[in-house]
Amino acid sequence: MNFFKKNGAGLLLCLLNAIPSWLLGKAVPVVGGPVFSILIGMIVTLILTDKTVFSPGINFTSKKILQTAVVFLGFGMNLTEILAKGKQSLPIILSTITTSLVIAFIMYKILHINSNSAVLVGVGSSICGGSAIAATAPVIGADDEEIAQSISVIFLFNVIAALVFPSLGAALSLTNEGFGLFAGTAINDTSSVTAAATAWDGIHASNTLEAAAIVKMTRTLAIIPITLVLAIYKSRKSKNTEGSSFSLKRAFPMFVLFFVLASVVTTIFHLPAGVTAPLKELSKFLIIMAMSAIGLNTNIVKLVRTGMKPILTGFCCWIGIAFVSLMMQHILGIW
Repeated sequence: MNFFKKNGAGLLLCLLNAIPSWLLGKAVPVVGGPVFSILIGMIVTLILTDKTVFSPGINFTSKKILQTAVVFLGFGMNLTEILAKGKQSLPIILSTITTSLVIAFIMYKILHINSNSAVLVGVGSSICGGSAIAATAPVIGADDEEIAQSISVIFLFNVIAALVFPSLGAALSLTNEGFGLFAGTAINDTSSVTAAATAWDGIHASNTLEAAAIVKMTRTLAIIPITLVLAIYKSRKSKNTEGSSFSLKRAFPMFVLFFVLASVVTTIFHLPAGVTAPLKELSKFLIIMAMSAIGLNTNIVKLVRTGMKPILTGFCCWIGIAFVSLMMQHILGIW
């Protein structure tokens, strides 16, 4: 009872923001519900000057609901099926992820960008956009403005990729298989991968959507090692500064463990689509709800003023990923 008394108002506000955002995301998938949710949240927070009664629930949503969303995301992953169908793309996926993380690190050094923003943009660009940011943010202790900024950067290049890549693929004379790999490895959000592959299929009367989606799902598995490595790094760094001993148990985020367990359960028990599909949809809605909380905690003026460095970082990661994806296809004899 005390929980609802403390958090109820903020939870309800986030829920009320999430519902129209979810519907708008369905209507305009290339933009997506999380982006609409952040924007609505930032607009509401300009109007709602006193958020004292809402703050506990908003903070709970941006942290705990976000982690819960990542756990439910695991139910959409049958590891056996994804790896069986996606193993051809693994060299390309590993190359593009490495490229994005290296570029993000270089830009962090050159531009003196906030380290959390650099990590989130690098991970979001290379793995799976908003889902990767949602999984990584709690591990590195990113604040709401850093999350909102990173999601916005990812959104910008998602939209550009969805619009430009089908024409670019045709200009480069990519095969249907080649474009499926290109879309699946060089576009970082599922909705934008779907939009680009669908546009390609419409132009070329092909069926690249399934292949692109499988490659994209294979990339998503990288959330597991990335979050574990970051957790260990942050824990060791904390040990060095505070003098405490390193503990793998303390370093490993429990919500990532539950994400892995959800994936294992789906794989071992071959859960049918009738079970996993609603859980995946719930995960998406909870991410939208958490993004609403993040928008409510974000100063839009500060976001715009400090946004150029993350945008430039995202642009360099995006170009690097696209180039390496095409280069690896050429090396492997696909293109």
